[in-house]
Amino acid sequence: QAAPEPAMKKKAKGDPKTGQEEESHTCCGCRFPLLVALLQLVLGISITVLGFIMAGISSSLLVRDTPYWAGIIVCVVALVGTVMLCVSYQPEEKTCFQFAIKLMYFLLSTLSLITCVLAVAFVAHHYSQITQFTCDAVLDSCQCKLDTSDPLSRTFVYQDVADCTSVTSTFNLYLLLQMVLNLITAIVCLLACFVMWKHRYQVFFVGVRLHSLTGTEIQQQKV
Repeated sequence: QAAPEPAMKKKAKGDPKTGQEEESHTCCGCRFPLLVALLQLVLGISITVLGFIMAGISSSLLVRDTPYWAGIIVCVVALVGTVMLCVSYQPEEKTCFQFAIKLMYFLLSTLSLITCVLAVAFVAHHYSQITQFTCDAVLDSCQCKLDTSDPLSRTFVYQDVADCTSVTSTFNLYLLLQMVLNLITAIVCLLACFVMWKHRYQVFFVGVRLHSLTGTEIQQQKV
């Protein structure tokens, strides 16, 4: 009975199905979820850097208009995912630590998805307003209105701005870039959630598995 065991092990190592399953999780030599995490990291850094650059244009800008906070959250998610996928990634968790870190990555990716969608909404609202502004430079500030003919129209003041073109042109371009980056990041975070769910509940079966009983098991049940 001990002799067939090495043969079975060799057969398992040479099984083409096993090789296909391992290759299905790789892309260009890397695990596909790892590529998603690295893409999250690159996008998160880009959003954060661009957000701080936007915040330096005017001191009166609101936090919602410079969504560096969305980039920071995405960076944290990407670091968690990179550590998880680089150290040991297994679709079926064998320890509580693996389950906890995968659950954390899934929840943080969901949070990043919601955060990026909110950032897109805030930035798009400001972008739609700034395209309709009529601005005038007053001392070291730029005062903009949506409707100059209405005396009761709200005035938007951008402090510490030497020229209004930095608001109507440069800042406007940054808002557009933030919309694109956050939208792409939201899609990547959604893809990360889908990959984690797919590897856990579609590629590998979960729950009670029905299998044929051997003669030894049947005898044990009868006893």
